[in-house]
Amino acid sequence: MNVVSATRGINRPPGKIEIPSAWLGAEMKANTDRWLISLAASEIAELENAAKSYLGRSKKIADITRDSFPLPHFGAHLEGLRTKLLTGLGFEVIRGLPVANYSQEFAATIFCGVGAHLGSARSQNAAGHILGHVRDVGADARDPNTRIYQTSERQTFHTDSSDVVGLLCIREAMEGGDSLLVSTTTIYNEMFDRHPDLAALLFDTIATDRRGEVPENEKPYLEIPVLNWHAGFLTGFYQRQYIDSAQRFPDAPRLTPAHVEALDLFDALANDSSLHFGMRLQPGDMQFVYNHALLHDRTGFRDWPDANQKRHLLRLWLSMEGDRPLPDCFKQRYGSIEIGNRGGIITKGTSLNVPLD
Repeated sequence: MNVVSATRGINRPPGKIEIPSAWLGAEMKANTDRWLISLAASEIAELENAAKSYLGRSKKIADITRDSFPLPHFGAHLEGLRTKLLTGLGFEVIRGLPVANYSQEFAATIFCGVGAHLGSARSQNAAGHILGHVRDVGADARDPNTRIYQTSERQTFHTDSSDVVGLLCIREAMEGGDSLLVSTTTIYNEMFDRHPDLAALLFDTIATDRRGEVPENEKPYLEIPVLNWHAGFLTGFYQRQYIDSAQRFPDAPRLTPAHVEALDLFDALANDSSLHFGMRLQPGDMQFVYNHALLHDRTGFRDWPDANQKRHLLRLWLSMEGDRPLPDCFKQRYGSIEIGNRGGIITKGTSLNVPLD
């Protein structure tokens, strides 16, 4: 396989790639036992006891570590999950946490404790929040500084700015809000088969809007290819709305008609029902997705009129030890590309913290 650089005009994609995360949506939909795990009563008790012990020591949730949140039995499953994320299917859903019985602080403690067994939590915004709240706050998706997860509109397939993204469902929407997943490698393989010329263009440098969260002395947009071939790994980086809105900056690399055609085909394949699949996260579900191998999406939703019943998920961004190396261009978003200590959104004065509302 050829090594692909990140310089427009000289990139050469590899041939087709056969790895465990190159799955078809229909295959995953028909084999839920490969990725849907139900918690046993003893595992729930272990998680609850660890949270009670941690909070009983008056510790800050942002400071949770694997050692301070011991899981002598369930921890073995989480070690296996790390492998599944990095080199396997690239995702898993853990079902059965009785969040309706928990305070938000207690649910957040369990979720962050589980996350600490997988990796280190990263800041998700300029405020240093390591725990995000995914819900409709009435933001306008047409505003170029709006983060799409703060609306009720469909997000479109994308990656987040971390090695792994985790979600804990607190409440479902009244209608919609399904989680969708698709394999980046499967999309690439399909493009390589159908239009290798267009597949090659996705290894070109492409601008992505930072949406107002700009580190000191950095451009208001990123210059990272949608597809990156580095150290024998295909790594995706994608958010089409942010690619489109980056064109508002006059000095950003221009999208040629051929690039737009390639992006349109990438989107069409991501939205192909034979390639992706969907799931409805239930209250208490914890979903973990490997950003470097998969794209995720959320369908639009209609929420409950009662503010106390509105759709609400907690989100973690995690950096993983033992992960793949990333090309230098990812430093623009990740700050550092040091394995186990990378990702998130860091701006001047950022201090990590956990907002509970």
